[in-house]
Amino acid sequence: MSADVVVNEESDTETREVDVVVFSQIKKLRRADSLEVEAGKFHHPHGSKTVDWSTILHLAFQSIGIVYGDIGTSPLYVFSSTFTDGIKHNDDILGVLSLIIYTLTLITLIKYVFIVLQANDNGDGGTFALYSLICRYAKVGLIPNQQLEDQDVSNYQLMSNNRLGRATRLKSKLENSQFSKYFLLFATMLGTSMVIGDGVLTPCISVLSAVGGIKQATTEMTEDMIVWISVAIIIMLFLFQRFGTDKVGYTFAPIICIWFALIAGIGVFNFIKHDPGVIKAVNPKYIVDYFRRNKKRAWISLGGAVLAITGTEAMFADVGHFTVRSIQISMCSVTFPSLILAYMGQASYLRKHSLDVADTFYKSIPDPIYWPMFVVAVMAAVIASQAMISGTFSIIQQSLSLGCFPRVKVIHTSTKYEGQVYIPEVNYLLMLACVGVTIGFRTTVKIGNAYGIAVVFVMTLTSSFLVLIMIMIWKTHILLIIAYVFCIGTVEMLYLSSVLYKFDQGGYLPLAFSTFLLTIMYVWNYVYRKKYTYELDHKISPEKLRETVGDTNLCRIPGFALFYSELVHGIPPIFKHYADNVPALHSVLVFVSIKSLPISKVLLEERFLFRRIEPRELNVFRCVVRYGYTDMRNKHESFESVLLGKLKEFIREEACFLSLMPSNNNEEVGVVEGGDGHIDTKDEMVEREVEIVDRGFRCGVVHLMGESEVVASEGAGLMKKVVIDYAYNFLRRNLRQSDKVFDIPHKRLLKVGMTYEL
Repeated sequence: MSADVVVNEESDTETREVDVVVFSQIKKLRRADSLEVEAGKFHHPHGSKTVDWSTILHLAFQSIGIVYGDIGTSPLYVFSSTFTDGIKHNDDILGVLSLIIYTLTLITLIKYVFIVLQANDNGDGGTFALYSLICRYAKVGLIPNQQLEDQDVSNYQLMSNNRLGRATRLKSKLENSQFSKYFLLFATMLGTSMVIGDGVLTPCISVLSAVGGIKQATTEMTEDMIVWISVAIIIMLFLFQRFGTDKVGYTFAPIICIWFALIAGIGVFNFIKHDPGVIKAVNPKYIVDYFRRNKKRAWISLGGAVLAITGTEAMFADVGHFTVRSIQISMCSVTFPSLILAYMGQASYLRKHSLDVADTFYKSIPDPIYWPMFVVAVMAAVIASQAMISGTFSIIQQSLSLGCFPRVKVIHTSTKYEGQVYIPEVNYLLMLACVGVTIGFRTTVKIGNAYGIAVVFVMTLTSSFLVLIMIMIWKTHILLIIAYVFCIGTVEMLYLSSVLYKFDQGGYLPLAFSTFLLTIMYVWNYVYRKKYTYELDHKISPEKLRETVGDTNLCRIPGFALFYSELVHGIPPIFKHYADNVPALHSVLVFVSIKSLPISKVLLEERFLFRRIEPRELNVFRCVVRYGYTDMRNKHESFESVLLGKLKEFIREEACFLSLMPSNNNEEVGVVEGGDGHIDTKDEMVEREVEIVDRGFRCGVVHLMGESEVVASEGAGLMKKVVIDYAYNFLRRNLRQSDKVFDIPHKRLLKVGMTYEL
């Protein structure tokens, strides 16, 4: 008897717990008009996915070929770029070597490998990843498409417990300052432009430096021949990109491993043979002495020393192609030790042969292995370009998803590893830019001056964003933040001041290139925001929609229609334009909004948010499809099939929730009177509605896409007319249209045109 009582009590407890869960879900479902009804709303918390060690080691090997080609080939030109006027004092070599060692340790190892990589956005890095983290924690986004349900997405969650006062105050200041919102977006776009500029300069300086080494073996090689050989190599590199990071990584990694082994081995050889005393450079006293002796000349030479860390930003930008752990392993075990040994070996050689500083790398190679080393150097220089090219693809994909870049086709090149992408248009534009810079500048001296500005500027911007993340999200101790700013921030600002000094000696190139890209990004984002605001201000009210769809003069034909728009809250005005001109609607109509969240990935079961347009018999729904900025939009299963499955799932779950609500009428207790007087149960009604949806799908799916023309409104200023009427419309006409980006079948696509006066 007592056992029965215990069982009943446990049963009652479980029932009460289920009721609490159900009614909490019902409460969520019945919230205000924000499309909160979600298909697949029951999901398990999703943390960072665990990767087995076998995969990590494979990715670590791949990363050697993709991430470190740039920083790995820096020994080709660092000493020659630093001592442009020759070596005035033998101890200056120790001072510059000490600078290189501590810069590599402080910036590359401590800042990036152990701090910045931790600021990844669910595995993805780059300037936009940092911006996305800040946008999720503070409402600093400029597009008003935020929804409460976005915070329920697994990857959206941020640690916000034990909130500190300074974090709250900073968050409040950012959210209440329109200037701060625009400045953060502007800084993000500028940093992105600089990274893309870095992707242009890397192939130029790396390939020219390597190919130029052939002058040591033969005098028949002229400067023109070196330039044209470099151009041919660069073109071949960009043509190879379409095979994808996965294949490129496995092709390049063995070569870069050989490269690191050779430069480390040669470094040890020179260290032992010429001057083991350069080990004294680990003492930072030699940096102080170097500046005391050379003063302004030492400060100017920092622009050459900073080239030792070129490609470091690629580690962070490319982390989405790999994992944090794999990059940390490959950096600490292979790259960092090899570079230190290479620079120490070159310094040892220069202590005995200071006049060879202009060709330090090739002069320090032992004669028996000169030609093998030359071949590997050229191959490594080609591969060096891969790091920033891959990073450029990643960061453009992120900016594209957040409405900050014109629409281009993003191809996911690996089904095994997420985040590995190729963008054809960008690839060929980068190729043309690289060829133009190589032919125009011809030598590595001016390219090196330009290169330094791009490198240091992006690093400084990354540090600025990281400080915001430390304060608001990580809630780092204030003393640690001050230490970071003092140690790393001061060093980066010192380097930045030095590279800016060479603005007129080639340093203008990345700034000019970045200004061009920034203009394109700003124009696209400006009009994108204006269009969204226009649609939000002119959206169709629910009452007007029911009146339009329920109009007896409007014919309902069999079929399943997907009406696309970017508007999340409401029905876009272009639908009324369509209904007025085409007096026929399909039996099932779904308004689809493609929305990019400021996160890298959204799980499939959390991707679709549905809401019904009442009354039920209209069979009209609204749907927000949420993507992260690295999500693949073209899966093996078609988008329309996935949406159909999620819609049917929503219909069944909605009915289940409604049947559990407190009953007030026949519909709520589970019965519905049909048109023929027959009383249907709730289950029968649901299956009948599912069958209507299925039948409409079988009759054919039509994709209705709004193609809005935008013009400046009457009375608009000259600048606004130039931006909208000429700049934006030029970009829109000459780049891919939405249907090409989303791979919508042309035979089932119907475009609806309308003009927006912004």
